[in-house]
Amino acid sequence: MSPIADHLQAVRQRIDRAALACGRDPAAITLMAVSKTFDAGAVQAAIDAGHAVFGESYVQEAIAKIDALQAAPGQLAWHFIGPLQSNKARPVAEYMDWVHSIDRLKIAQRLSDLRPDSLGPLQVCLQVNIDNESTKSGVAPPDVLALARAVHGLPRLRLRGLMAIPAPSDDPMVQRAAFARLAALQRQLQDEGLPVDTLSMGMSDDLEAAVAEGATIVRVGTAIFGARAYA
Repeated sequence: MSPIADHLQAVRQRIDRAALACGRDPAAITLMAVSKTFDAGAVQAAIDAGHAVFGESYVQEAIAKIDALQAAPGQLAWHFIGPLQSNKARPVAEYMDWVHSIDRLKIAQRLSDLRPDSLGPLQVCLQVNIDNESTKSGVAPPDVLALARAVHGLPRLRLRGLMAIPAPSDDPMVQRAAFARLAALQRQLQDEGLPVDTLSMGMSDDLEAAVAEGATIVRVGTAIFGARAYA
Protein backbone atom coordinates (compact mmCIF):
# COMPACT_ATOMS: atom_id res chain seq x y z
CA MET A 1 0.00 0.00 0.00
CA SER A 2 0.99 3.64 -0.43
CA PRO A 3 1.95 5.65 2.67
CA ILE A 4 -1.35 7.53 2.47
CA ALA A 5 -3.25 4.24 2.34
CA ASP A 6 -1.31 3.04 5.40
CA HIS A 7 -2.09 6.28 7.24
CA LEU A 8 -5.79 6.09 6.38
CA GLN A 9 -5.94 2.56 7.73
CA ALA A 10 -4.19 3.63 10.95
CA VAL A 11 -6.58 6.55 11.49
CA ARG A 12 -9.61 4.37 10.85
CA GLN A 13 -8.28 1.93 13.44
CA ARG A 14 -7.95 4.79 15.95
CA ILE A 15 -11.55 5.81 15.29
CA ASP A 16 -12.75 2.22 15.63
CA ARG A 17 -10.95 1.74 18.95
CA ALA A 18 -12.21 5.05 20.33
CA ALA A 19 -15.79 4.27 19.30
CA LEU A 20 -15.80 0.76 20.74
CA ALA A 21 -14.25 2.02 23.98
CA CYS A 22 -17.31 4.20 24.62
CA GLY A 23 -19.93 1.84 23.25
CA ARG A 24 -20.45 3.57 19.91
CA ASP A 25 -20.75 2.06 16.44
CA PRO A 26 -17.63 3.00 14.43
CA ALA A 27 -19.79 3.10 11.30
CA ALA A 28 -21.60 6.14 12.73
CA ILE A 29 -18.41 8.22 12.47
CA THR A 30 -17.27 9.65 9.13
CA LEU A 31 -13.57 10.25 8.54
CA MET A 32 -12.96 13.40 6.53
CA ALA A 33 -9.46 13.52 4.99
CA VAL A 34 -8.42 17.18 5.15
CA SER A 35 -6.52 17.60 1.91
CA LYS A 36 -5.93 21.37 2.00
CA THR A 37 -2.43 22.35 0.75
CA PHE A 38 -1.91 18.86 -0.72
CA ASP A 39 -2.11 18.34 -4.46
CA ALA A 40 -4.53 16.30 -6.52
CA GLY A 41 -2.04 13.43 -6.60
CA ALA A 42 -2.27 13.04 -2.82
CA VAL A 43 -6.06 13.07 -3.01
CA GLN A 44 -5.94 10.48 -5.79
CA ALA A 45 -3.79 8.23 -3.59
CA ALA A 46 -6.47 8.43 -0.90
CA ILE A 47 -9.20 7.70 -3.46
CA ASP A 48 -7.22 4.68 -4.68
CA ALA A 49 -7.18 3.49 -1.06
CA GLY A 50 -10.98 3.61 -0.99
CA HIS A 51 -11.50 7.00 0.63
CA ALA A 52 -14.18 9.38 -0.66
CA VAL A 53 -14.68 12.26 1.82
CA PHE A 54 -12.35 15.27 1.62
CA GLY A 55 -12.07 18.62 3.37
CA GLU A 56 -10.74 21.82 1.86
CA SER A 57 -10.19 25.33 3.29
CA TYR A 58 -9.13 27.43 0.30
CA VAL A 59 -11.68 28.03 -2.42
CA GLN A 60 -9.48 28.30 -5.53
CA GLU A 61 -7.30 25.37 -4.48
CA ALA A 62 -10.34 23.21 -3.81
CA ILE A 63 -12.01 23.96 -7.13
CA ALA A 64 -8.77 23.25 -9.01
CA LYS A 65 -8.52 19.83 -7.38
CA ILE A 66 -12.17 18.97 -7.99
CA ASP A 67 -11.79 19.88 -11.66
CA ALA A 68 -8.51 17.98 -11.98
CA LEU A 69 -9.87 14.78 -10.47
CA GLN A 70 -13.06 14.76 -12.55
CA ALA A 71 -14.83 12.22 -10.35
CA ALA A 72 -18.22 10.88 -11.34
CA PRO A 73 -21.14 12.65 -9.61
CA GLY A 74 -21.64 11.21 -6.14
CA GLN A 75 -18.33 9.35 -6.12
CA LEU A 76 -16.66 11.86 -3.79
CA ALA A 77 -17.96 14.20 -1.09
CA TRP A 78 -16.30 17.60 -0.81
CA HIS A 79 -16.54 19.54 2.46
CA PHE A 80 -15.52 23.18 2.77
CA ILE A 81 -14.16 23.78 6.27
CA GLY A 82 -12.35 27.13 6.07
CA PRO A 83 -13.45 30.72 6.65
CA LEU A 84 -15.68 31.92 3.83
CA GLN A 85 -16.12 35.45 2.51
CA SER A 86 -19.18 36.58 0.55
CA ASN A 87 -17.19 37.13 -2.64
CA LYS A 88 -16.11 33.45 -2.65
CA ALA A 89 -19.56 32.05 -1.97
CA ARG A 90 -20.53 31.25 -5.58
CA PRO A 91 -17.92 28.55 -6.33
CA VAL A 92 -18.49 26.99 -2.92
CA ALA A 93 -22.25 26.88 -3.56
CA GLU A 94 -21.68 25.38 -6.99
CA TYR A 95 -18.95 22.84 -6.21
CA MET A 96 -19.19 21.74 -2.58
CA ASP A 97 -21.42 19.15 -0.95
CA TRP A 98 -20.98 20.47 2.61
CA VAL A 99 -19.92 23.71 4.30
CA HIS A 100 -18.84 23.46 7.96
CA SER A 101 -17.92 27.09 8.58
CA ILE A 102 -21.18 29.07 8.63
CA ASP A 103 -20.77 31.69 11.36
CA ARG A 104 -23.12 34.46 10.23
CA LEU A 105 -26.43 34.68 8.46
CA LYS A 106 -25.12 36.77 5.56
CA ILE A 107 -22.90 33.93 4.35
CA ALA A 108 -25.69 31.39 4.69
CA GLN A 109 -28.05 33.60 2.69
CA ARG A 110 -25.47 34.00 -0.07
CA LEU A 111 -24.92 30.25 -0.29
CA SER A 112 -28.67 29.66 -0.39
CA ASP A 113 -29.15 32.24 -3.14
CA LEU A 114 -26.30 30.82 -5.23
CA ARG A 115 -26.86 27.08 -4.79
CA PRO A 116 -28.04 25.57 -8.10
CA ASP A 117 -31.40 23.81 -7.78
CA SER A 118 -30.01 20.92 -9.83
CA LEU A 119 -27.55 19.99 -7.07
CA GLY A 120 -30.02 19.62 -4.23
CA PRO A 121 -29.56 21.23 -0.81
CA LEU A 122 -26.10 22.23 0.40
CA GLN A 123 -25.42 20.49 3.71
CA VAL A 124 -24.21 23.02 6.30
CA CYS A 125 -22.87 23.18 9.84
CA LEU A 126 -22.54 26.22 12.06
CA GLN A 127 -18.99 26.89 13.24
CA VAL A 128 -18.99 27.62 16.98
CA ASN A 129 -16.18 29.49 18.73
CA ILE A 130 -16.51 27.06 21.61
CA ASP A 131 -13.66 28.54 23.69
CA ASN A 132 -14.36 32.20 22.82
CA GLU A 133 -10.93 32.66 21.25
CA SER A 134 -10.32 36.09 19.73
CA THR A 135 -8.23 34.61 16.90
CA LYS A 136 -10.83 32.10 15.70
CA SER A 137 -13.93 32.35 13.57
CA GLY A 138 -17.25 31.08 14.79
CA VAL A 139 -20.53 32.11 16.32
CA ALA A 140 -20.50 32.63 20.09
CA PRO A 141 -22.26 29.82 21.99
CA PRO A 142 -25.10 32.04 23.28
CA ASP A 143 -25.93 33.04 19.68
CA VAL A 144 -26.03 29.53 18.20
CA LEU A 145 -29.75 28.92 18.59
CA ALA A 146 -30.84 32.15 16.86
CA LEU A 147 -28.47 31.56 13.94
CA ALA A 148 -29.52 27.92 13.66
CA ARG A 149 -33.18 28.89 13.44
CA ALA A 150 -32.44 31.44 10.71
CA VAL A 151 -30.27 29.08 8.66
CA HIS A 152 -32.79 26.25 9.01
CA GLY A 153 -35.35 28.46 7.31
CA LEU A 154 -33.28 29.12 4.19
CA PRO A 155 -34.09 27.33 0.92
CA ARG A 156 -31.42 25.21 -0.80
CA LEU A 157 -29.56 24.68 2.48
CA ARG A 158 -29.97 21.83 4.94
CA LEU A 159 -28.76 22.58 8.47
CA ARG A 160 -26.99 19.45 9.70
CA GLY A 161 -25.25 20.45 12.92
CA LEU A 162 -22.28 22.12 14.54
CA MET A 163 -18.53 22.33 14.01
CA ALA A 164 -15.81 23.57 16.36
CA ILE A 165 -12.03 23.78 16.65
CA PRO A 166 -11.34 24.02 20.40
CA ALA A 167 -8.24 25.63 21.87
CA PRO A 168 -5.32 23.18 21.61
CA SER A 169 -4.63 21.05 24.67
CA ASP A 170 -2.65 17.89 25.40
CA ASP A 171 -4.96 17.03 28.30
CA PRO A 172 -7.65 14.54 27.24
CA MET A 173 -10.01 15.80 29.93
CA VAL A 174 -9.70 19.38 28.70
CA GLN A 175 -10.27 18.15 25.15
CA ARG A 176 -13.36 16.23 26.19
CA ALA A 177 -14.77 19.17 28.12
CA ALA A 178 -14.68 21.40 25.02
CA PHE A 179 -16.30 18.75 22.85
CA ALA A 180 -18.92 18.11 25.53
CA ARG A 181 -19.89 21.79 25.39
CA LEU A 182 -20.46 21.51 21.64
CA ALA A 183 -22.50 18.34 22.12
CA ALA A 184 -24.62 20.15 24.71
CA LEU A 185 -25.34 22.92 22.20
CA GLN A 186 -26.43 20.30 19.67
CA ARG A 187 -28.84 18.81 22.22
CA GLN A 188 -30.23 22.29 22.86
CA LEU A 189 -30.96 22.67 19.15
CA GLN A 190 -32.60 19.25 19.06
CA ASP A 191 -34.73 20.14 22.09
CA GLU A 192 -35.90 23.21 20.16
CA GLY A 193 -37.06 20.99 17.31
CA LEU A 194 -34.18 21.55 14.90
CA PRO A 195 -33.28 18.34 12.99
CA VAL A 196 -29.52 18.43 13.56
CA ASP A 197 -27.60 15.16 13.47
CA THR A 198 -23.97 16.18 12.95
CA LEU A 199 -21.08 17.05 15.26
CA SER A 200 -18.01 17.92 13.21
CA MET A 201 -15.21 17.86 15.77
CA GLY A 202 -11.87 16.22 16.40
CA MET A 203 -8.61 16.29 14.44
CA SER A 204 -5.36 14.36 14.32
CA ASP A 205 -4.36 15.10 17.92
CA ASP A 206 -7.71 14.85 19.69
CA LEU A 207 -10.01 12.61 17.69
CA GLU A 208 -10.35 10.07 20.52
CA ALA A 209 -11.75 12.72 22.87
CA ALA A 210 -14.11 13.93 20.15
CA VAL A 211 -15.41 10.43 19.45
CA ALA A 212 -16.00 9.88 23.17
CA GLU A 213 -18.20 13.00 23.24
CA GLY A 214 -20.25 12.12 20.19
CA ALA A 215 -18.42 13.29 17.06
CA THR A 216 -20.05 12.12 13.85
CA ILE A 217 -17.40 13.63 11.53
CA VAL A 218 -13.71 13.85 12.43
CA ARG A 219 -11.46 16.06 10.32
CA VAL A 220 -7.99 14.54 9.94
CA GLY A 221 -5.22 15.94 7.77
CA THR A 222 -1.71 15.62 9.20
CA ALA A 223 -2.13 12.01 10.35
CA ILE A 224 -3.13 11.07 6.79
CA PHE A 225 -1.17 13.31 4.44
CA GLY A 226 1.75 14.41 6.67
CA ALA A 227 2.90 17.81 7.84
CA ARG A 228 1.76 20.78 5.76
CA ALA A 229 4.14 23.19 4.08
CA TYR A 230 2.44 26.60 3.83
CA ALA A 231 3.65 29.10 1.26
